[in-house]
Amino acid sequence: MGLIWQAIYIAIFVTSLFALVEAVRTPSQAFPAMDKQTKGMWVAILGVGTGLSLLAALGGAGMLTFLALVAALIFILDVRPAVRGVGRNDGPYGPW
Repeated sequence: MGLIWQAIYIAIFVTSLFALVEAVRTPSQAFPAMDKQTKGMWVAILGVGTGLSLLAALGGAGMLTFLALVAALIFILDVRPAVRGVGRNDGPYGPW
């Protein structure tokens, strides 16, 4: 049973690390342009979540890790698609 939880915590860590990298790569002006919270806030939330999930993956207590997963999924599924196209001159299905 312990290996299953370990695999879950590693998957949460990878997900939150991906979200953190995407938040850092996104231009800061894209967040207020799409009526989302600031880049600094998202980087802070995802950074703390990534740290918590790393601790859980290394064997620490992991119940707060699910909050990190929720924050990462909100960023990946809601914020990232909204801010991704800011500053590009592409149409909804690619360049025209």
